[in-house]
Amino acid sequence: MIRELFMTSRPVSWVNTAYPFAAAYLLTAGRIDWIWVVGTFFFLVPYNLAMYGVNDVFDHESDLLNPRKGGAEGAVLERTRHRGILVACAVATTPFLLVLGVAGSWPANLVLLVSMFALLAYSAPGLRFKERPFLDSLTSSTHFVSPAVYGLVLAGAHFNGPLLALLVAFFLWGMASHAFGAVQDIVPDRAASLGSIGTVLGAKWTVRGAALAYLASGLLLLFTTWPGPLAGLLALPYLVNVLPFANLADAESERAHAGWVRFLWLNYVTGFFVTMALIWYALER
Repeated sequence: MIRELFMTSRPVSWVNTAYPFAAAYLLTAGRIDWIWVVGTFFFLVPYNLAMYGVNDVFDHESDLLNPRKGGAEGAVLERTRHRGILVACAVATTPFLLVLGVAGSWPANLVLLVSMFALLAYSAPGLRFKERPFLDSLTSSTHFVSPAVYGLVLAGAHFNGPLLALLVAFFLWGMASHAFGAVQDIVPDRAASLGSIGTVLGAKWTVRGAALAYLASGLLLLFTTWPGPLAGLLALPYLVNVLPFANLADAESERAHAGWVRFLWLNYVTGFFVTMALIWYALER
């Protein structure tokens, strides 16, 4: 069961939610305290277990038709394990939410509530935002941007123009990434009668839309505090990664999986340069 929970939580993606919170809180508060430790661990493991665990349970039927599921990109769980996974998600997240809720202000708690709602709404029956084209990309991006917003609000950040430009750029990056990720699943999603931004727009237009969103995110960073404009160059590798698929036919959409694998590793490379930029920013303050 431990191994199943580990695989379900998508370890390769843990940093994508923990890092935004940790960086936002640390740069705003200027210190590492117990709230930073608790929040970072929450967004590192329990948050990802809940996000992907709920997804794996309620996407079981479609995942059986998806050849890329069953490994690092998503567990295919036995039905007998579903109840245990959901219980584990609740047990893992509830103590952290209670502690953070007591420690935080009402605006911070509101952001945390929105974050958890987006987590559940994406996959849970009755909501299933992942099956609502365009709303799927908006919700997915919220999964990764909301930890940063939460860290900022929790630490008492002042939201000015440059900071808002940074957050919008991050949100566009998240939407682009989700949309591109949806391309590889167009065929199995249609076979399972699931809607997505990819199934509606088709492969080539989804890729082109993702490319435009990446470009817009890079341009928005020109309006941020230095070295934010320099970090805007980090949008270029993502553009280079998706543009080869700009004329991809729907029937061959699974070819986009190669770009998705590169995307997963690209995040670590660009994450290094983002870290260097943040250190530069912190030293210049």
